[in-house]
Amino acid sequence: MARLSGNERAIVVTALKHAAPYIRMFKRKVFVLKAGGEAFLSPATTRAIVEQIGVLHEVGIRVVLVHGGGPQSTRLAKERGIPINIIDGRRVTDEATLEVTASVFNEQINPMILEACRELAIPAVGICAPDARVIRAHRRPPVPRAGRDGETVDYGFVGDIDGVDADILLKQLNDGLIPVISPMAADDDGTLLNINADTVAAAVAAAVGAEKLILATTAPGILESRDDPGSLISYIDIAGLAKLRKEGRIADGMLPKATAIEKALTGGVPRVHVISSELPDSLLLEVFTNEGTGTLVVNDIGHLSPEEQTSSE
Repeated sequence: MARLSGNERAIVVTALKHAAPYIRMFKRKVFVLKAGGEAFLSPATTRAIVEQIGVLHEVGIRVVLVHGGGPQSTRLAKERGIPINIIDGRRVTDEATLEVTASVFNEQINPMILEACRELAIPAVGICAPDARVIRAHRRPPVPRAGRDGETVDYGFVGDIDGVDADILLKQLNDGLIPVISPMAADDDGTLLNINADTVAAAVAAAVGAEKLILATTAPGILESRDDPGSLISYIDIAGLAKLRKEGRIADGMLPKATAIEKALTGGVPRVHVISSELPDSLLLEVFTNEGTGTLVVNDIGHLSPEEQTSSE
């Protein structure tokens, strides 16, 4: 075993001491992590995020992972010559797109995550529709299009969530397992439905009484100006989020995220974090340091501790 230098030993000890209060605070609490498809572009990137989840698991934090697969679905659709139609940040899902989505989610990404968990000796269980009835949903009817008076959108085989079977997930968590959820469901007739992964994660977080919902995305967090990565907002509340959306500073793929954040917070989740999946160890930094790496979203900024506010300034 290689010996650490005096400086290296000091760094390790300081890190452990710094993390200890967070470990005590979050032990046995439930975190729901949603990671977009960008985090699973290869076995290497998948292993990087699974390693972080493994650390949370080992210190007693109970984790549910909801994965996306947008880039992979887009790539496979293009390979098959299937048109891609995304409206207000949400993918329109016809029969051909549904087949692509099911293939990517249930046959590629979910098994790859489980394989990484096996390699790292992390106990995990895959949850993929239609085999599992954890997510109950119905097909979304045509809905009004935002900002287009009188215009509606039919999203095709896209589901709206009716409920989440929290008992199944809590049993798995209590058994020491990490549920890995593919964001699809089947309706009462067995028709497969595609559901936005942020939406699934928010519903799951509210249903299981999660302490935190963490959304890992390609952006560093929520931005004051969506074209300026340096305009990161350290903390914000629901009212501030609504203001950004009204002013058009939240758009495209961030729109469903903003809706999911609001649903999680109003559903009883105390804190939502938006972090970058591209920043190394961003999940651990967000959980085990007061400074964090992304944006913290709460119901009311007034309820933040002084440490949470001053650390972000």
